[in-house]
Parts: sequence; C-alpha cells; structure tokens
Amino acid sequence: MTAEIVTIGDEILIGQTVDTNSAWMAQELNKLGVKVGRVTTIADTPEDIIQALEESHARVDLVLMTGGLGPTNDDVTKMTLTEYFEDELVMHDEVLEGISSYFSSKGKRLLPMNRDQALLPKSARIVRNFKGSASGMWFEKNGKVVISMPGVPYEMKHLMVTGFLDMIAEHFETSPVFHHTLMTFGEGESFIAHRVQDWEASLEEEDVRLAYLPSLGIVKMRLSAYGPDKEVLKEKVMRKAKELETLIPELVYGYNEEKLEQVVGRLMVEKKRTIATAESCTGGYIAHLLTTVPGSSRYYEGSFCTYSYKSKSEILDVDAQVILDRGAVSQEVVEDMANGVFLHFDTDYTIAVSGIAGPDGGTEDKPVGTVWMSVGTKEGLVTKCFQFGRNRRNNIRMTALTALNELRKQLLTV
Repeated sequence: MTAEIVTIGDEILIGQTVDTNSAWMAQELNKLGVKVGRVTTIADTPEDIIQALEESHARVDLVLMTGGLGPTNDDVTKMTLTEYFEDELVMHDEVLEGISSYFSSKGKRLLPMNRDQALLPKSARIVRNFKGSASGMWFEKNGKVVISMPGVPYEMKHLMVTGFLDMIAEHFETSPVFHHTLMTFGEGESFIAHRVQDWEASLEEEDVRLAYLPSLGIVKMRLSAYGPDKEVLKEKVMRKAKELETLIPELVYGYNEEKLEQVVGRLMVEKKRTIATAESCTGGYIAHLLTTVPGSSRYYEGSFCTYSYKSKSEILDVDAQVILDRGAVSQEVVEDMANGVFLHFDTDYTIAVSGIAGPDGGTEDKPVGTVWMSVGTKEGLVTKCFQFGRNRRNNIRMTALTALNELRKQLLTV
C-alpha cells in the first residue's frame, strides 16, 4: 500500500521552517508496511489544499496532512477540509473541556479563537490532542482517507502514536515489511559497493533490497524485504546482513540508527573504562557528543578545550617551543596534549585533537582540513593525520566521528 504526505505552510516553502514531520511519518508508516510515494509542500490556501488532495487521491487512498490548524485567520485547513468533505462544524464539548483545562493549567485566559478550536467536523473521527489545542481529524469519502494533524512536531507525533497509526493498521490492508540497517564508518558508498558487488548481486534471488544511505562520514546500508510472513522476512534479511558484515567487518560500527557515541558509551560501560578529552579545532564537540548519551557520567570525566597556544602550554603542559617549532597542528603537540590529560585526569583513555578547521588558516604544508589526533591510553597512543575538506562544520564533525571510531576500535580489543 502507498500513501502520500502533504505539508502545509508558507514557513516551509520560504525555508523558515524545516519539514521534519514527513521524515518521521514516513519511517513510522513504513513500519506498518505503508510506503510513502510522494511528499508535497503547499501554501496555506483553500485552493492549494483542494488541488493537492485531488491530485493525491488520484494516485493513493491515504493522504496525511500536517499544518494549518492553528487558531488564527491564516490557518484554513480545518474549514477547507470540512467544506471539501461536505461536512459541518459542531462544538465538541469534550474537546472544549480539554482545551479549557489546558489553558487554565498554563494560567492563561481562554480566548474565543482558542474556544473555536473545539469546533470540529461532525462526521470526522476526532483524535484528541493532549499536547496542544488542535485536534487530529480522520475524513473518509469514496474509499479515500485524509488525516489532518497540526504541524507542531511533538503534537503530530503524539496524535500518530496514540491514535492514527493504529487506525491506519485497522483500516487498510498492509503488507509486512522488515528492515535491518548496518551502520558503517570509514568508506564512501562507491567504495563499499565495489567491495560487495558480488554479494549484492545475490540479493535478487532472495527478493531482498539494499539501499545505500550516505551522510557525512557514515553510510547506512539498509536491507529490506516485503511479503506475507514477517518471520520469513526477518530470517532472510538477517542472514544476508550477516553475510554483508563478514565482507566489511572493520566498517560496521552498529545497527539500526545507532550513533557512534552511543556505541562507544556502551563499550565504555561494558569494559568499565573511563575517558577525558583535550580539544582544539573541535571546540568541545567531542565532549558534547560523548555527553549526549544518557549515563555518560559513568565513564566520562571531563575535557580541556585548549584552543590557543597559551592554553595548550599552561593547561596541558605542552612544550611552547615544540608548538613554535612543529606547529600546533602536529603529531608532537597532540601527543603532548593527550599525555597532558593524564596529568589531570586518572582515566583509562584520552582523545586529543588539533587541526585547521577552516575556511582560513591553511598553508601549503598544512592545508585547511588537516587534523592530527591522538587516541589511547597511558601505555600507548595511536596518532594519525587526516585530510578532510574545506568546510569548517564538516571538518569539526568528521574529526569528532573519526576520533570516536578509533576509540571504539581500541575498546573492542580490550
């Protein structure tokens, strides 16, 4: 089965707001066996809404819409859908009571425009919104279904999880699907594809599909199968996934959207190890990633963000003459930074990085994107130089991910 998503709002069309709703809905629908065939963004006008509905319903039986359900005059979705489905607005006392309680709990007065949000189509199925004041609505006409939800992401997710996903599963016949994703780091998609091309050719016999989903430094390799028996799908997808992993074992760091910092955190806990960091070009980004993981206080001790020559010398005891002779972006300096961490923190591991993030500051010998990093223990450091690119933001993230991946590999040997 295929559905389409329509997002409503000028703020999306002018780039003021990024549409994250469609990606989330597509993921959740896919779990039900509902494929998303098209995502459309339109202006908040009756004409555009009606045109989008008619075009979508010429192709599919299910359309999910977000946006245009606010209390102000520029939000016209509810009235337009009511007229399109030849319905009428009536006051829903239960919804009104919920809206009144919501505003009362916030210490705010209920305005007439807020009260009017309890005016809802008489024939539509209503899903209560306990995260806001705009209800979700399910319309049906000639076998076609339209679901309308607010555009606020946490409200939309609340309505999908508490109501609409189950309603979709009950109303439509969907085909089971099973996905499994290998998360890889260290090679681009074309290099990976070249290494596994013979194995990839075998997927057609099993009716398994492979998708390469690249992002900065990471390539997700998603294996999928569709069919009537989910257990059969799972067996053949997992079997092919194991075959794939044997071909690129050094690249696979996790599964199904796992982040490198999460994998590192789990290994740190399992191995009962601790870490502290020293950062220059990343400006604390490695520390940030490590501490986004719940429970990171069990293994993360702290960090030094030594951006200047002076701070490297005074805080981490890096020899000032070495900095002058070899440069702050050098093997000697990052190793001194790493060892300097151990002077302050009694941890098992450290990460130290220094580089030229850009867009300026490069030289012929050390162009923008040059990064030295040192990862390891008091007994031994692994120090390497990398050449990333010219984009400052990308260089910072690639440095952090590369350092975390090196730490991950070292933890696996403990």
